[in-house]
Amino acid sequence: MLLRTSPDSDGFAPGLQAAPEVGDAVPLRLPAWLWSLLVLALGLALSYWTADRQRAGVEREQRVELRRLADESQTALVASLHACEMLLRSVQTVFLASEDVSATEFAHIYQALQPRSEFPSLQALAYARRTGEADFVTVMVEPATGNERIFGLSLAAQPANQAAALASRDSNQVAMSAPFRLLQTPTHAGNDGVTMRLPIYSSGPPPATLAARRARMRGSIAASFHVHRLIADALPPAAFERLHLVVDDVTGGRTRQLYVSPGKAPPAATAQDRSVRELHYGGRSWRVTMQPLRSLAAAVDWRESMLWPGLLASVLLALLVWSVATTRRRALELGWRMSHRYRESEQRFRTLNDLLPALVLLARVDDGRILYANEAARVRLGEHIEDGTALATLFEEESLRKRLAERDDDTPWNNVEAVLVSLGGDRFWATTSVAQVRVGDDQRMLMVASDISEQRQLTELLSYQASHDTLTELYNRREFERHVQRALHAVAHGAPACALLYIDLDQFKLINDTSGHLAGDQLLSQLALAMAEQLRGGDILARLGGDEFGILAHDARPEGALVLAERLRARIEGHIYVWEQRSYTISASVGVVMIDRGGMTLREVLSQADTACYMAKDHGRNRVHFFSEQDDETIRRRGEMEWANRLRWVIDEQRLLLDYQEVRPLQPRPQQDPHIELLLRLRDEDGRVVMPGAFLPAAERYGLIAQLDRWVVAEATAHFGQLHADGRTPGRCSLNLSGATLEDDSLADYVLGLIERHGVAPERLCFEITETEAVRNLPRAVRFFERVRAIGCQVSLDDFGAGMSSFGYLKNLPVDVIKIDGSFIRDLDNDPMSRSIVDAISEIGHQRGLDVVAEWVASDAIADILRQLGVDYGQGFALHRPEPVRYQRVLRGQPAR
Repeated sequence: MLLRTSPDSDGFAPGLQAAPEVGDAVPLRLPAWLWSLLVLALGLALSYWTADRQRAGVEREQRVELRRLADESQTALVASLHACEMLLRSVQTVFLASEDVSATEFAHIYQALQPRSEFPSLQALAYARRTGEADFVTVMVEPATGNERIFGLSLAAQPANQAAALASRDSNQVAMSAPFRLLQTPTHAGNDGVTMRLPIYSSGPPPATLAARRARMRGSIAASFHVHRLIADALPPAAFERLHLVVDDVTGGRTRQLYVSPGKAPPAATAQDRSVRELHYGGRSWRVTMQPLRSLAAAVDWRESMLWPGLLASVLLALLVWSVATTRRRALELGWRMSHRYRESEQRFRTLNDLLPALVLLARVDDGRILYANEAARVRLGEHIEDGTALATLFEEESLRKRLAERDDDTPWNNVEAVLVSLGGDRFWATTSVAQVRVGDDQRMLMVASDISEQRQLTELLSYQASHDTLTELYNRREFERHVQRALHAVAHGAPACALLYIDLDQFKLINDTSGHLAGDQLLSQLALAMAEQLRGGDILARLGGDEFGILAHDARPEGALVLAERLRARIEGHIYVWEQRSYTISASVGVVMIDRGGMTLREVLSQADTACYMAKDHGRNRVHFFSEQDDETIRRRGEMEWANRLRWVIDEQRLLLDYQEVRPLQPRPQQDPHIELLLRLRDEDGRVVMPGAFLPAAERYGLIAQLDRWVVAEATAHFGQLHADGRTPGRCSLNLSGATLEDDSLADYVLGLIERHGVAPERLCFEITETEAVRNLPRAVRFFERVRAIGCQVSLDDFGAGMSSFGYLKNLPVDVIKIDGSFIRDLDNDPMSRSIVDAISEIGHQRGLDVVAEWVASDAIADILRQLGVDYGQGFALHRPEPVRYQRVLRGQPAR
């Protein structure tokens, strides 16, 4: 009784009092279960109506799709018949063009057309010669196999076939026969075949009248088909999956079945679902009847029907109505529990936030004074942070203070990195996020910050290491290239010109080899400091790698850049380096290039600087070279550098080529196998053949010549029997080796291994080296000569006579052949001195038992003089012009002999 008479006894305000209990009644005084039942009934009715609309729509879509499929099937069948007609037309054209087509020619026509690849249903392609007014006898048929019974067949034995021949004769159009039983398939029951026929008239213009056609007809060309397969092959695959088809010949009112879909026939369809089409072709009428395999009424899958989702939604909606109708009491009870728990929330907020490692601060919105700080914030910022400290004063940067004072709730402040200052003055980096939150009835400003000082220091360290050289603490190559790239961009937009200096220490490797790498590293560090003293404030100094440095001088003119480069060179030259009671001096070669115009690229500038530096080294080192695009020597040097880059890929890309030139005997001697010398060529990216004078200097300068020499030796031994164009094995094959190749002590083992692997007779190989290279590498040359001669190979001394002491070295070099330098041969017919020198070389060579060869034999007159002087062999354009080796001739577009 107390609860009923005192509605305020639960402690809630009057507006929150619970309504008197009247069961589960809701407005209109209807029970909750009745409302639920009404909603359920309405939902079920709507679901059934929607499902019925869905079914009707699907049936309409199915009928449209079936009509489209029926049209597609009819079109495909007509297209197939027209394709068969085109086959006949192509054969008819041949017969009309020739009065006498033989059986062999007919077979060739069939083989060329390959009709069964397009028409698997084709049984035979035949030609029947006219033997009477209305009689024809088949005289040619293809394929012959399986069609033996057709030869000699009179069309009178097949009335349907004969009728088609006569119809085509009278109309000069394709005529199709009525279905009949094919002779080739006697075991098949029923009429399983049709023929298409076209007339063959005698030569002349096409006959215009019926009488002319009958008079000039000399035969009939026919294609016979298995009609059932012809129709089946023409129909689209979807037709077999969706439709049941029946094709009947209804010509003249008589029905003959041609095709019926396999499988069990479906139930009779309504007139609305069945499609009946007629097509007329070649004088015949076909009726195509199509109906769906399944009833359209069952077209909607129950799993796709809207009925079941509708039923489920109706039940859920009814349950929702019942839940809403019974929720008010539960809501009042829940409100009371929430008001009770709210009194505990502030203490929980403090306890939970004190456990967080992040700094959490709560401040007033109007003046920013901090009201609360968690344990982590008090430890990092100071114990008295809650004693009226303004939140903005924690930020060191003035712009962030202003931003915090002016921000509103719509301005995001998420993960902003800032420097915070504690009450004790400690500075540290932190990521800060600020947002306004409601605490009770008041708006508060909440800031969460995370100390990232260690991560920031690590990031800065990694960034420094990524852009600086660890030894000299100068910029590294990547950072230097970034500065150069920015300078290029600035100059292109009107900024003052810059100069790039490329510095390469001379003979630095000697210090590493004699005193160790630690000494070399110490020298590099000292030179880095010495060079930095010579630069202006804005200039960039970087270590590009090894003993190479780069300098980017801003706002520089050519004369100023040269002065700076010379000052740096002199400073490096004057540096005295002491290491372990030894003193060293060092020099540097400096290349200078100006960045003074737009359009220059980073790669272009670095390449020019590198070229200029190498030019300084080529001119004697310890000097400065200023890059100029008009300098002939610079152009040559850059050309060699470009060839060096291209040569690194030519072997892998199989663009090296070999020519050979015969070395012909000049004195009478027994018949012998040809003597040849292999000559290296190169095919460039456009397929043009490049002579060795264009790329061999670059190969020798950049250390690639040994790789080319090894390739030549490997190719020669691997294809030794396929070098001469005539396929003859060379009696002597001369292979050129450079001095750089001889410096490799493993060369002899490599050559001997190739000879053994490919089974080449050693006495047929001759290794040729110039006199100058042999003398310059005398010890290594002698060791190599002795090893290859020990197994029977021969050695030739090329360009003999060009050196100052040729005859003196001849006594000590183990050689088998000397080749007189071409400079003495080309003027032999008008220079007495050259003739005397050649005579002396020939005489001395013969005294040592050597073969004497003359190169550059350019005329028959010179060859005659050489014969008189007793020279054994000659080589030159007058005797034989170089030509591709046999195994590469096809590759180079030249036929083998």
